[in-house]
Amino acid sequence: MLRKPTMELQSKKLVLVFFFFTVLVSCVHAWTGEIRGRVVCDACGDSSIGPEDHILEGAEVAVLCITKSGEVVNYQAFTNSKGIYTVAETMPESDRWDACLARPISSFHEHCSHLGEGSTGVKFTYNRPSGYFHTIKPFVYRPASIPTYCI
Repeated sequence: MLRKPTMELQSKKLVLVFFFFTVLVSCVHAWTGEIRGRVVCDACGDSSIGPEDHILEGAEVAVLCITKSGEVVNYQAFTNSKGIYTVAETMPESDRWDACLARPISSFHEHCSHLGEGSTGVKFTYNRPSGYFHTIKPFVYRPASIPTYCI
């Protein structure tokens, strides 16, 4: 004959399961990283950011990172209405980013779609603590032809 477990026994089992779950979760340390950058249009093609230049919304950027454990992760990001792209991830501390490469992929703006010199990509070591971000220098696109107001 089978007996039903008593309420007291069930409560003890529940407390024990909760205890082991708490210990297990406390042994895993999460790490959060973030990479930010901006994409702009150098309207006059003069290699300096001025009042005539503007941000590029919807520009595509790729970020490739190698983790401390050797895994390669690839991210795709698009700029927002302020021309800023962001890549963020939370992972175990042992798998955090070690080194990354960010590079512009495309600008969907017909008047500013030629990649500027020096904007082919940026390699960097990611050594920020959890919760902090790394900022990358702006990627710059130029128009195919310089507007007359720049000459």
